[in-house]
Amino acid sequence: MAPPPRRALIAVTSAHAPLYPDGKETGVFISEALHPFQAFRSAGFEVDLISETGAHTPDWLSLQKDFLPDDDRRIYEDQSSEFRSKLDSLLKPGDVKPSDYGLLFFSAGHASLIDYPTATGLHAIASSIYTVNGGIVAAVCHGGAAFPSIIDPTTSRSIIAGKKVTGFTTLAEEQEGIIDVIKRWGTETIEASAGRAEAVYVSPPGPWDNFVVVDGRVVTGANPASAGSTAKKCVEVFGAL
Repeated sequence: MAPPPRRALIAVTSAHAPLYPDGKETGVFISEALHPFQAFRSAGFEVDLISETGAHTPDWLSLQKDFLPDDDRRIYEDQSSEFRSKLDSLLKPGDVKPSDYGLLFFSAGHASLIDYPTATGLHAIASSIYTVNGGIVAAVCHGGAAFPSIIDPTTSRSIIAGKKVTGFTTLAEEQEGIIDVIKRWGTETIEASAGRAEAVYVSPPGPWDNFVVVDGRVVTGANPASAGSTAKKCVEVFGAL
């Protein structure tokens, strides 16, 4: 089999919902898309951004200084930067050919719990990249919400069945008081979704520690601090394909 194309697709959530004080909304956690974008571009990948509907809303918390330092903010606020221009002109599943990509990275934000489980277009692309192209599927933080429905047609099971994965911890959800919100959304925590997909969830040493798990061609990171590291691990795994 020929090596998969050196081209990456970064998925962002289309969903948004009140989560923070005063009704401020969750959406795309900007650094979880920006840092992988930078890592892939630095490694010579072409990179495209996609969402299930072609729309996005930035997560309010992700735009605050603690999570979007000055260097990142300059890139995000520069509408002519490659990252921002692609974020503002998101692709939809019907716009891409899975055969063009060797890697799909699910960025996150709590809103991912809302739409990733039913994002059938993204699921189909991920399955094709993984099972047909022999490529990598990765996720950070809440991005793993997509995994249970990314099916390997040869097994009729999730591509993470039997694999070790990480993602945002239930402990952190509890510490932030978000468990009841997740229940109201009718969705589930990343630990729960990993279990439903028959994967082995591996918790980071601490909820906010930079932590990445690699199992074959599945690469996962625990939280916003892990986004860049997860992408860099993807590059390492890609280089060994």
